[in-house]
Amino acid sequence: MFRINPASGKAIYEQIMEQVKEAAWKGYLKPGDGLPSVRKLALQLSVTPNTVAKAYQLLEKEKVIITIRGKGAFLAENASQEVDKGKMQEIKTSLKEILSELRYEGYDEEKIANLIHEIYQDLEG
Repeated sequence: MFRINPASGKAIYEQIMEQVKEAAWKGYLKPGDGLPSVRKLALQLSVTPNTVAKAYQLLEKEKVIITIRGKGAFLAENASQEVDKGKMQEIKTSLKEILSELRYEGYDEEKIANLIHEIYQDLEG
């Protein structure tokens, strides 16, 4: 289910977090579904358990997953419903930078909207 891209500029724990969120968004993971244990996922991805643990800790902080001691990590009931205000501000800042770059490259609002639609369709498929 999860794959790491070593050539990506993103940290491995961030890649894990994104993939858990994407799996929830696409419906591959449903609320209450269990995630692999830290050790199992670390072995599967050939990363250290600390890397997976960091991803899980941050996902829990964002209320995407819940962990139950001795039982494991599970997708939270409200995983796809709430967005942390701080996280939303980070997203807005990132989008603003990207939109500024696109404007500089000559994209108008219509081209940007088409690009967003295209990317959204790619995520759906």
